[in-house]
Amino acid sequence: MNPVAPPDRPPSAAEARAEVEARRAAERAEREAAFRALHGDRTPGRWILVASWVSTVLLTVVTVLAALDPDDAIGAFFAVAVAWFFLGSALFALVVVLAAGRSRESSMGIGGLFLLAGSAPRSVQRNLIGSLLVQLVVAIAGAAVRPFTPLAFGTLAPILPLALCGLWGVLHGRFPPRGS
Repeated sequence: MNPVAPPDRPPSAAEARAEVEARRAAERAEREAAFRALHGDRTPGRWILVASWVSTVLLTVVTVLAALDPDDAIGAFFAVAVAWFFLGSALFALVVVLAAGRSRESSMGIGGLFLLAGSAPRSVQRNLIGSLLVQLVVAIAGAAVRPFTPLAFGTLAPILPLALCGLWGVLHGRFPPRGS
């Protein structure tokens, strides 16, 4: 027997989820259209994406070399890992200062600023978060291959792509106006 539900019944979990997903897709499409209207087909801050991937490739190369031949390559690895950490830390501090200034007009959150959630086009978010994830995997794998060696310093390096995510977010991210 199939009873007929009254028309004023609450939506089922599946119906509620479908409604939320449809609303998210519409909001995403609206954000992407507004971003495209503002910037056209070009991606602002493209140099930040390039810098993130260049840093990832360089860290990957020196990590692999140091894991395979630690006697010859550990110096280059250590220099890159520590440089990425200090450069990323300085850039992170700059991003926080810039975000504090921008937050006077825009309602910014940590997820939107550093993870680019809802503040960047999907392609930018995929590139910058992808670079960050690759560096995390490379750093952890390097440290796991040769534990208790200088390869452990590689785990400090991913602060640079995280700071680059924040830099893109604070310079080019779209955030709602404060108070809305």
